[in-house]
Amino acid sequence: MKRVLAIILAGGRGERLYPLTRDRAKPAVPFGAIYRIIDFTLSNCLNSGIRRICVLTQYKSTSLQRHIQLGWNILSAPLGEFIEAVPAQQRIDEQWYQGTANAIFQNIYTLQVERPDLVLILSGDHIYKMDYRKMIAYHLEKGADLTVAAIRMDRILSKEFGVIEVDGTWRIIGFQEKPEEPRTIPGDAEGILASMGIYIFNTEMLVRRLIEDARSESSHDFGKDIIPMMIGKDQVFAFDFREGDWGGMGYWRDVGTLDAYYEANMDLISITPQLNLYDSQWPILTYQPTSPPAKTVWIEEGRVGTALNSIISNGCIISGGNVKRSVLSPRVTIHSFAEIEGSILLEGVDVGRNAKIRRTIIDKEVQIPPGMEIGYHLEEDAKRFTVTASGIVVVPKGIRL
Repeated sequence: MKRVLAIILAGGRGERLYPLTRDRAKPAVPFGAIYRIIDFTLSNCLNSGIRRICVLTQYKSTSLQRHIQLGWNILSAPLGEFIEAVPAQQRIDEQWYQGTANAIFQNIYTLQVERPDLVLILSGDHIYKMDYRKMIAYHLEKGADLTVAAIRMDRILSKEFGVIEVDGTWRIIGFQEKPEEPRTIPGDAEGILASMGIYIFNTEMLVRRLIEDARSESSHDFGKDIIPMMIGKDQVFAFDFREGDWGGMGYWRDVGTLDAYYEANMDLISITPQLNLYDSQWPILTYQPTSPPAKTVWIEEGRVGTALNSIISNGCIISGGNVKRSVLSPRVTIHSFAEIEGSILLEGVDVGRNAKIRRTIIDKEVQIPPGMEIGYHLEEDAKRFTVTASGIVVVPKGIRL
């Protein structure tokens, strides 16, 4: 894997995740109680033996850069290993990143310095477990210039993805960017082959195509411009995610919207989660500050601290309250007679006595006053908070109630 340089695109605004992205980049949004979204892509790299990694940052990158510095400073520089946050530098011109391809083009200097044979381009805002070594082996076996990871998705979701068309050898013969009328999988009229935003390029070919794209009038995007440009001209193949999926469950989630983020967190508390966080052979690594163990408190007056079908992190205290089907990040406190159901509480949230929270995401360091109800009267909630189309309430970070 020393021949491979991984570049993680982590500079997106994440507007559809607002207000969770009000103060942080989308890859830095907390997920699954103790993680950040980017931890899954970084863990996939390390578990796949890839130890030269650049993370391209841009918008609201302070918390993301701090997280990488504190939690991912674990590789050996003398051995040529690194995980490096690379901020937008305007090295090529005075523009910020204009698209995914332009982000790589503006960092072409890094490719000249590192001189990898292959470049693995990844997104920092997807939740999945994948052994990239299998995709790299496939790329080399096919003699490909570009390999694109692909996954089956329902046809009705085509407007959210790049849609790939392949021949019998999995050579890409067509690519549609977010089409309303997609080409479906042969024999599967309700399925499409969707691009996962995971690319392996031969470095020489990548540089050549990036330079051509930079000289053209385009949106400078891999899906809209680079891949269509290469089809029919270069050796371009698709790789079936099922062949590289670690765990065999086919789990991959783009958590780019509040509803998708909520559902992906709720997936973790199902009886048999498709995404196994407890697999010691493929650990998901992160940074965690030191916290005491979680505890529940029973008091004789009928106050019993309980948690059912939930994730409870270190530092949590459930003091006579009830938690059901929820995800509690570190240092969350639930006071007497409070009820939490189907909710995600981020670090430092404090829920007062007799408060009731249902189907709600509460960002960090929010104090819920005693007796307050959130998630029960959506019209009233919408006057103060964000409420999604499916009825998920989102309370911003640090708000005073």
